[in-house]
Amino acid sequence: MFRGLIVTKSFSSGSFRRNHLLSDEDGDRHVDNVDVEATWQALESRAGSQLIDVRTRAEWTYVGMPDLGSLSKRSILVEWQTFPDQAVDPRFVERLAVELSALGVTLDDDLFFICRSGGRSLAAAKAMAAMGYRACHNVAGGFEGPLNDERHRGTVGGWKAAGLPWLQG
Repeated sequence: MFRGLIVTKSFSSGSFRRNHLLSDEDGDRHVDNVDVEATWQALESRAGSQLIDVRTRAEWTYVGMPDLGSLSKRSILVEWQTFPDQAVDPRFVERLAVELSALGVTLDDDLFFICRSGGRSLAAAKAMAAMGYRACHNVAGGFEGPLNDERHRGTVGGWKAAGLPWLQG
């Protein structure tokens, strides 16, 4: 449960836009929501920054995934929940920590977590923040964003709707 939203900062002034979420639990580290454009700018300008896609293999294959090739980076793909039962992977933190270590990521590097629309990625970011990663960010709107009036995703918000690079399958 959150107490509320705090500050929004502009990326143009040297920091990216973020809405800080404060937890009611004293020991819980905050994770902020960062919009997709600011995420792209941070990935582009900060060498150690990483994008972690926590959706399922089925989503990566059939819906698509962010393409960071022009930044000489790749998305780190680690499922938060498994398909088809949607059970949270009890080894998620361990699996991701191994991937991050192999890439030389430090506890202070920016980690941007993305899912379909921002729910699973927030939970995953909080799990990594609890393990000591100090710069965990939730990509607000996710890859596909919210449903539009026709109940379709990918048109009113998120990575795809913003026109950021992505690839299918």
